[in-house]
Amino acid sequence: MEITKDIIYVGVNDHQVDLFEGQYAVPAGMSYNSYVINDEKLAVMDTVDAHFAHEWLDNLDAAFSGRQPDYLIVQHMEPDHSANIMRFIQSYPRAVIVSNAKAFAMMDKFFDTVIPESRKLVVDNGDTLMLGRHQLHFVFAPMVHWPEVMVTYDTVDKILFSADAFGTFGALN
Repeated sequence: MEITKDIIYVGVNDHQVDLFEGQYAVPAGMSYNSYVINDEKLAVMDTVDAHFAHEWLDNLDAAFSGRQPDYLIVQHMEPDHSANIMRFIQSYPRAVIVSNAKAFAMMDKFFDTVIPESRKLVVDNGDTLMLGRHQLHFVFAPMVHWPEVMVTYDTVDKILFSADAFGTFGALN
């Protein structure tokens, strides 16, 4: 789904789930949000729930149009956002993972494999990343949901990728 000329929604919908985290009723299902920013550098915003790895990777391939991604930006480590980090690393061996130090410490605990230092870009609060025309500005938002949460503002399209700051339940139809 095209959001802007350069930003594509590549998330997935879960119409099978009845309880989120085993306790919150979700009669309208769930959407797991992920986006591609298509510029000189190709960036992916977040991953999706583990049950939807294949669909998400297919969505990425379609959005990439034969290109290889440069970055995966991890804003939040809750599994519905981060479960496919290792699949992404395996599928795209040249891509760099962008996140903050707290998130990288959590990744080392969550996954069986440690992400090589050469594939990490640790950002601090207020840092920016140039993709070409698009400039991404990182703002830390600890305890908006979890302690490692950060949001990303695209200064060109004026879009805030908000991690879970404004999340609600429901699949996109």
